[in-house]
Amino acid sequence: MCTVIKRIGPSLAYLEQIRQHMARLPSIDPNTRTVLICGYPNVGKSSFINKITRADVDVQPYAFTTKSLFVGHTDYKYLRYQVIDTPGILDRPFEDRNIIEMCSITALAHLRAAVLFFLDISGSCGYSIAQQAALFHSIKSLFMNKPLIIVCNKTDLQSLDGISEEDKRLVTEMKSEAMKTVIGQGGEATNDEGVLLPMSTLTEEGVIAVKNAACERLLNQTVELKMKSKKINDCLNRFHIAMPKPRDNKERPPCIPQAVIEAKTKQATEKEERHTERDLENENGGAGVYSASLKKHYILANDEWKEDVVPEIYDGHNVCDFVDPDILHRLEELERGLHHEEEGDDFEMDGFQLTPEEQKTLAKIRKKKSLRYSQHRMKKSTAESRPIVPRKFDKDREFTTKRMRRQLSKLGIDPTRAIERARSRSVSRGRKRERSVDRGDADGGDDIDVDTPNKKQRMLSRSRPRSRSRPPIEVVPGEGFKDSNQKAKALQKARKSNKNRNKDARRGEADRVIPTLKPKHLLSGKRSIGKTQRR
Repeated sequence: MCTVIKRIGPSLAYLEQIRQHMARLPSIDPNTRTVLICGYPNVGKSSFINKITRADVDVQPYAFTTKSLFVGHTDYKYLRYQVIDTPGILDRPFEDRNIIEMCSITALAHLRAAVLFFLDISGSCGYSIAQQAALFHSIKSLFMNKPLIIVCNKTDLQSLDGISEEDKRLVTEMKSEAMKTVIGQGGEATNDEGVLLPMSTLTEEGVIAVKNAACERLLNQTVELKMKSKKINDCLNRFHIAMPKPRDNKERPPCIPQAVIEAKTKQATEKEERHTERDLENENGGAGVYSASLKKHYILANDEWKEDVVPEIYDGHNVCDFVDPDILHRLEELERGLHHEEEGDDFEMDGFQLTPEEQKTLAKIRKKKSLRYSQHRMKKSTAESRPIVPRKFDKDREFTTKRMRRQLSKLGIDPTRAIERARSRSVSRGRKRERSVDRGDADGGDDIDVDTPNKKQRMLSRSRPRSRSRPPIEVVPGEGFKDSNQKAKALQKARKSNKNRNKDARRGEADRVIPTLKPKHLLSGKRSIGKTQRR
């Protein structure tokens, strides 16, 4: 079978191509009401069918964009019409036309439809009005006994009154020929209105009028053909037209109450004055571009605050818990104090005037403080890209008791108590007391100095402190509990809910797994020696 499939592979590939081609063919119903669009390439045929139907035909600013027939559907007077877009036709002999042009010729010859011949009066399609008129006269034999409308497209670029006299004469001749083509089989043309219609698909001016005129002409022709056929005689005896007789000679014109007229006028006025979100969307770029603001109806003291971004959770805390009603007043006081501090050179602290030496010391402290601020900001900004250096390579040893002694001595402060406090903290942090006993120093001996050069002793003195445990009902800032009692109740309710869930053997509230009540690996297979009553 594999050998047979390989032998007939090319034939199967050809059949698949035929199947795909037939699937791409448009589904044209030759018996329904049809509107056919024809004309030179690039005159606006595809744009027109996109306007009046849901068909999505490709539109490009060059010729022969449409290479096959495209079908769309539209409605007129509760009836469905199919609209067919044909490729462009060139004015040349029949035998010189290609397959794309022959699609349009075949549709014009074999479909019973209303024909819309598109005429580009602006000349932007690349063909003059004389060339388009020549094409019209060469294919006018295909328009016989069909409703024909000449559509003058692209009036936004060139109006029908602004063309030259020669072009007007050509358009008039085309109009007269169109009137001859709509003559019935045994009668004359009914009227010359609606044979030549101006239109612009760019501004959509006249698009609906062209569609309505084509559908109306096709509908009238269909009714006339049915009335002239013999089948109508079989239906006439089924119809009865009732003509009511007037009971008197009094005229009774339609009467609309004044209240209804006023209500309609009021509704129209309100509709014009109302500015909806849809109007704002159309004014600001349409759907996908305009985004409606959800904050414009906020009731605030100042309308400029509506678009401010307010975080709900910041640094793990709820912002609403830290709202101060007097924050604006305090902000003004703080700004006023900073302003006075920037303006005045006098140094005051707690209302007391400082001496010149104290002023110098305070200036140094402020300078050092600003330097620390800048260093911290620099470290914070480069924290992601800065490599992590282990402590054993830190040779700077910025914070030592020697440095503290030197700096405090420069300021004229006795550093003894500060150094003792630093040493006592370093001793309490580790297990130094036990080590001193092990070394034979029963009385405790001298404390290991923080500045000792021995690295091993320094690392032993910096042992890890023991973490202090926290009661489970202690309230941590940011948890959202009012006090310890509220947290204890919440924990108790959580334990109760977990107990019921654990009884059901569920992983969580979202667990919807139904366990297998009889696992197959335990309840199937060969029977072993013994009783089988458990099965």
